[in-house]
Amino acid sequence: MAVYTAMQINKKYIKQLKQGDSTVQKMVFDGLFSKMFRVCLRYIVRTDEAEDCVMKGFLKAFQQMELFEYQGADSFVYWLKRIMVNEALMALRKQNNFNMVALDQIPEVSFDDDALQQIEANYLFDAIVLLPTGYRTVLNMFVVEGYSHQEIAKTLGISESTSKTQLLKAKAKLQQVITQRKYGYGNA
Repeated sequence: MAVYTAMQINKKYIKQLKQGDSTVQKMVFDGLFSKMFRVCLRYIVRTDEAEDCVMKGFLKAFQQMELFEYQGADSFVYWLKRIMVNEALMALRKQNNFNMVALDQIPEVSFDDDALQQIEANYLFDAIVLLPTGYRTVLNMFVVEGYSHQEIAKTLGISESTSKTQLLKAKAKLQQVITQRKYGYGNA
C-alpha cells in the first residue's frame, strides 16, 4: 500500500484509525514519522530523545483518536503536529531545562531580520539547535508553529513579556551564532 500524506488522510482513514486499525496506523506512522521527527527535533536536539518523543506522540494520537474532529485532509497532520509539540514541551519540562533568562540579566543585542532570511534552511536549523532551550522553544513556538505570545505564556507558565523578550533575544542570539559561523546564503 502507498505511504500516506496529508492529502490522502481522508474521512475513510480517520474512521479506520478511530477503530484502531493497526494496518492504517502503521501506514500513517511510516508516512508521517520523518515529518513528526523533524518537529520534535526542533525542540529536543538529541535524536534519541526526539525519537522517543515521536513514539509517545503517535501512541497518544492513536489512543486519543476519538478526540480528533475531521475538518479536511490537512487537519489530521496539524492535530498530530500539535501533539508532537506538546510531547516535546513535556519532555523539556521533565528536564527542567527551559533556561529562561531574567530581563535584567540579558545584554542588549541588535539583530537584523534580513540576515536571518538569507541563509539556507539546514544552516538555520543547525544554528537554532545551538540556542539555549528557552530561546529555542519560544522561537519554534512563535515562528514555526504559529503560537501567539499569549498561548506561549500559558503553555510554558511564563508571562507574555517574557515570551516576547525570549523571542527577541533568540533572534539576536541566532544572528550572533550565524555570524560567528559565517553562515550565509550559498555557503557550505
